[in-house]
Amino acid sequence: MELPRGMKDFVDSETANIEHIRSHFKQLSNLYGFSFMDPSPIELLSTLETKSGPAIKDEIYYFKDKGDREIALRFDFTMGLTRYATSQKSMKLPAKISSFGGVFRYDEPQKGRYRYFHQWDLEIYGKPNLESESEIIELTSRLFDSLLLKNITIDVNHRNLVESYINKIFDSKESQLVGDMLRAVDKIAKKSKDEIIKEFEDRYPKEKLEKILEFSQIKGTIKEIESKFDVSQLESWNDIKSLFESLENRGVSNVRINFGIVRGLDYYSGIVFEVFDKNSKLGALAGGGRYDTLTKAFNRDDLGATGVAGGVERIILTMKEQNIISEIEQSRISVLYVNDEMQKVAHSITSLLRLNNIPTDIDLAGRNLKKQMDIANHSRFTIIVGPQELEQGNVTLKDMKSGTEGTISLEKLTDDPKSVLNLEML
Repeated sequence: MELPRGMKDFVDSETANIEHIRSHFKQLSNLYGFSFMDPSPIELLSTLETKSGPAIKDEIYYFKDKGDREIALRFDFTMGLTRYATSQKSMKLPAKISSFGGVFRYDEPQKGRYRYFHQWDLEIYGKPNLESESEIIELTSRLFDSLLLKNITIDVNHRNLVESYINKIFDSKESQLVGDMLRAVDKIAKKSKDEIIKEFEDRYPKEKLEKILEFSQIKGTIKEIESKFDVSQLESWNDIKSLFESLENRGVSNVRINFGIVRGLDYYSGIVFEVFDKNSKLGALAGGGRYDTLTKAFNRDDLGATGVAGGVERIILTMKEQNIISEIEQSRISVLYVNDEMQKVAHSITSLLRLNNIPTDIDLAGRNLKKQMDIANHSRFTIIVGPQELEQGNVTLKDMKSGTEGTISLEKLTDDPKSVLNLEML
């Protein structure tokens, strides 16, 4: 039996890695005052079409339920959280909400991205304020720090800034033109300049396309960009400067301006950003920005919104590339028995350790010691119950990482297993 294309099963080591990131994410989001929420995994199709229209069907899983209603699986957390936030008229603002879980997208599977994958998500709802973006970017930076990832850069831009440059080059504010140029800029990281020009040159002059694409490749600090580019005519440049001043005040230094960041989804309306490992070819590890147009589409003109989401599996791949984890180490203990007569004592020790909240495993199939040892290779330590040691009131403790072993008192282990094991193991 096979799974549908783009799906996969997550085995123990993979779920351990996911839980590792979840733990760091939940701890940090709690420190920053975010309330955790798990929005419904199923939405009405009409909800997901609110901003993007029927075209969103090409990117999502949707179907009719038994009541003939058009239903869709969530493709991110932003839509569900925004649906919820805009419906809560008495919600205290600003509202800071976090989420973590699985999402579905019907796109081409690629390295680090299946059609079902995991995301972490942060959203702030309330009066538009650049400090909200600063808070989101600061927390994002701290999360990657907490995961010990190196070479992380957060590229920041402003949609209005890019749109104002497009308006200037084409001397037009026509929405189709602006939308096409934003899509062209969004492709620059995935396609060559010539490929993008070929895609759009039947509708737009080549020399103007080239100017837009050249503009999208400008990167640097505030000073670097101001020294080589006239920003005086660019809308929202002062917003970017204010944001960078706030981030500097918060101690966030791994940020730069990148005029090529526009974010693909239609609902972004202000500051946008993406997170990269600058030495990796995996692509963006996280991305976000302001999306006030989405809350307006839900009939809440009074409510601003900004947020970020990160791909968990892609972050795990990056951690493996940087040799931070090959696999989150199991801290489990396995209790082994030399022969059938030792099983009773082994099971008693196992139950005792579990009662003391020590993760412990034991063979249930009556295998010989060699096979038990093979299976216990995944454990950090093993306790071996043998007749000779037991006669002297001891059991053997083996470090499966180093291969060293020694005896410990069964009486002491029974009286205070945590202290004995901590003393012997560390």
